[in-house]
Amino acid sequence: MDYSLNSEKVAHATEQCLMERGVTKDEIAELVMFLQRDYIPGLTKEKALHTVDQVLAKREVQNALLTGIQLDILAEQGKLMQPLQDMLQNDEPLYGCDEIMALSIVNVYGSIGFTNYGFIDKRKEGVLKRLNDKSSGQIHTFLDDLVGAIAAAASSKIAHGHQAELEEMKPGGALLQNIALTGENEAVKM
Repeated sequence: MDYSLNSEKVAHATEQCLMERGVTKDEIAELVMFLQRDYIPGLTKEKALHTVDQVLAKREVQNALLTGIQLDILAEQGKLMQPLQDMLQNDEPLYGCDEIMALSIVNVYGSIGFTNYGFIDKRKEGVLKRLNDKSSGQIHTFLDDLVGAIAAAASSKIAHGHQAELEEMKPGGALLQNIALTGENEAVKM
């Protein structure tokens, strides 16, 4: 039997896993709002949520989420080999694979995402605070970093879009935008 990936099933499984682990897209959008509130006046929750959806639609993001969540679940069930079991169960500070997987998400949207991710990872705002609470009995060694990375990536995407909008408003901005998009010097053609 030939293997054939069904993209809709992967996307649905990703959203289902997030819900089952108690994370809503609305909570991720709140993190986006937190990250961008000082930089983009008038940013709406709807725009943040729409951008979170766009980030979650990326296959790289879905792959990272499914993998990380599965590892967290296996750690909860005690099904990992030692010493990996203890490292994930205790969210070992020097175990960096969770951050590396999160950076694969952030990397999709450029370098500003790295700074957003570092900031939100240290602050542990909103849903990240809950995911880092070890008293719940759940293990979120990967999920907390992945959720932070989704918020950072969405924030980066919004920031890049905002910059493009600002440039379009400047005199000659549409011409500069066209040159950037086509890679041609439209001014020479005129």
